[in-house]
This record gives sequence, structure tokens and C-alpha cells, in this order.
Amino acid sequence: MSDTSTQIPMVDYLVLGDDPHLQATKCTSCGSAYFDRRNACASCFGTEFSTEPVATEGIVTAFSIVSFAAPGVPTPFVAAVIDCDGTQVRGNIINCEPDADTVSLGMAVKLATYSLGADSAGTEAIGFGFEPA
Repeated sequence: MSDTSTQIPMVDYLVLGDDPHLQATKCTSCGSAYFDRRNACASCFGTEFSTEPVATEGIVTAFSIVSFAAPGVPTPFVAAVIDCDGTQVRGNIINCEPDADTVSLGMAVKLATYSLGADSAGTEAIGFGFEPA
């Protein structure tokens, strides 16, 4: 018997639920943030970390409109770096036209989740991106 309401995040640092957000591993010595497991901080070599939520709103600090991708990846799309209250997040800009008339440096965006599809048991994979705020 399958549970069609089962959802899993596409990455370990995406927290689903009533308030979807990203979660960073932060160095307790220098405050550097990472989105993967760390044995030591790349900035200060500290070995103590805490887990903290990342702001769900931010500003586009860099972006590229991608016109060519691997087979099966729809193009064009916008790949961007978002400053979420001091934490840099790489993600796609979604739910808007992928062109320079729509996306700009300094543009305010907010975290958005979307379905990547479901398997035969009904488990749905959830991805994240950023959309205009």
C-alpha cells in the first residue's frame, strides 16, 4: 500500500513542511556556512558546527541564462547566486521568464519548492529554486 502524500527533498539541506527552508551547517568559530557535511571548516579549520535555518528571501548577486545543457534538461533556464541574509545560495530562478528583461542583479527573490516527479510507490521528490518576491 503506497502513501501518495510522502515527499522527500532533493537535497539533505532542504527542509519541507509548513515552512519550507534551507538549513546550513555553520562553523561556530568563524560563521562560514556550508550546505554539505564537513569535518573541518574550509575558512578557519574549525571542527565545531551548528545547524541553522537560512533566510527564505534574498537578492540575486550573480546569474546566467543557460541556453545549452545536458540532453533532457529543458533550456533556457536561469542559474543564480542568491544572498540570503549573508548566506550565499546557488539555485535556479523559477516561475519567471528566463531573460535579462525579467531577471536582474539586485532582484528580490524568495524560496520556492516544486515537484520533480513521483516514483511508482507515490513518493514525490521536491526541489527548490527562487522566484521573484
